[in-house]
Amino acid sequence: MTRIDGRAADQLRPMEIIPNINKFAEGSCLIRCGNTHVLCCASVEERTPPHVPEGEGWVTAEYSMLPRANRERSKRDIAKLKLSPRSAEIQRLIGRALRACVDMAKLGERTITIDCDVLQGDGGTRTASVTGGFVALSLALHKLVEQGVLSEMPLRTCVAAVSAGIVHDEALLDLCYEEDSHAQVDLNCVMTGEGELVELQGTGEGRPFTIEEQRRLVDLCSKGIREIQAIQRAVLGG
Repeated sequence: MTRIDGRAADQLRPMEIIPNINKFAEGSCLIRCGNTHVLCCASVEERTPPHVPEGEGWVTAEYSMLPRANRERSKRDIAKLKLSPRSAEIQRLIGRALRACVDMAKLGERTITIDCDVLQGDGGTRTASVTGGFVALSLALHKLVEQGVLSEMPLRTCVAAVSAGIVHDEALLDLCYEEDSHAQVDLNCVMTGEGELVELQGTGEGRPFTIEEQRRLVDLCSKGIREIQAIQRAVLGG
């Protein structure tokens, strides 16, 4: 099949990560994945939630879509007086993904919150948030080391994420909204720098899918994530 934007089945959308986009945040970036644009800001607080063990730190995330991030205006969560179930689910995913790469004991008794605000959504907002969120987190941790707050970087590895799906019975990498809305199978994948899985979210939207199809989608994601991690390293100077 010919994709809507002419890409090959295993090709990522054009990606750009612009670091230090917010001068007030300890770490920040704007990530553009095709027509999906997400602002990621990391904020450091010298305290932790009550459930965190003594001597350890915490990494968490918040996620929101701006009213005109979509084709039609959506209401802000604050206008509904509660977080939408979708936003709550996505921000928990982002938090889990980013905690997987941090040594909480080395972070010490402080919290880093990653705010991911979708400026424009065209599919893959949660995976873009994980990828950009890692860059913002890493920049914030580098700043803490430079300031002497931390004696060493508490990062164990890097993380990045991408989507894949089956559209008209063909496995495709990095779905845009138009493809995602017609996908028979949708899968989101988070991986470490070593290629280990942090999280898989696979759903048979239009039909069930086989183990072989899942493996094909994970292989596509693995290829895409290796390319994304090269972009992350270039931005972070590593």
